[in-house]
Amino acid sequence: MSGIQKYSTLVLVPAYNAAAHLTELIERLRRYVCDENILFVNDGSSDDTLDLLKQLKVNYVSFPENRGKGAALTAGFEYAVEMGYRSVLTIDADLQHLPEEIPRFFALDDGQSLIMGTRDIDLKIMPFARWLSNNLCSLIISIFSTQRVRDSQSGYRLIPTSLLSALPLRTVGYDFESEMLFKTGVVGCPVDEARVTTVYEGSQSYINPFLDTTRFIRQIWRRIWA
Repeated sequence: MSGIQKYSTLVLVPAYNAAAHLTELIERLRRYVCDENILFVNDGSSDDTLDLLKQLKVNYVSFPENRGKGAALTAGFEYAVEMGYRSVLTIDADLQHLPEEIPRFFALDDGQSLIMGTRDIDLKIMPFARWLSNNLCSLIISIFSTQRVRDSQSGYRLIPTSLLSALPLRTVGYDFESEMLFKTGVVGCPVDEARVTTVYEGSQSYINPFLDTTRFIRQIWRRIWA
C-alpha cells in the first residue's frame, strides 16, 4: 500500500452507453481529481463509450458484454482494494451526479463511514415513480439497517474499502446498492450524509421497475431470514 493511496479516494464511474456525456464528465472530473484516481468501468456498451475512454486517456476496465451495474461496481471495488485506496467514491456517468460536489464527500471522508449523497426527495423535482419507490425503499432499508437512510437509491456515495472487504456482496443489478446498505447496517458501519443536487433532466434510466422491485423484495426476504 503506497503512502499516497492509503489516504486517497478512487473515483469510480460505471458506464453503460454513456458516450453522449463522457467528454463533458471527464473534463469536469479532472478539475477535482487527478487522472490516477479515476477509474471507468465500461459495462459492455454498444455505443462509442469504449472508443471515447481510449481517446480521452482515462483509466478503464471494459467488459465485452453488459453484466449489470453491480458487476461494474464490483470490478471497481476490487481494483480499489487491490491498489490500497482508503475509500471509493461512486458517481454515475450521465451527469445526474455533479462532479462539482465531490469536495463535499472528501471533506467527510474518515475512512470509516459510508457517506450517502442525499438529494431532496421532492415531487416537484423527481418523477412520481422515482419519488414513491425511493421513499418506500429508504424507509424499509432504514428499518433493517437500524439507521436513518434518507435517499437509499442514490448511487453517489463514498465507501471505505475496509467496509467493502467486509461485505459479501452477491447481486449484479441495480439492487446491488440496496444490498450494500442492508449489509452495512449488519456490520455496524455508520452512515453519514452529504447534501447533493437533484438532477433528472436529459438522462436515460436503465432501471426496470418490475424486475428491480422484485429484486429489492428478495433483498428484504434474505435480510429477514439471514
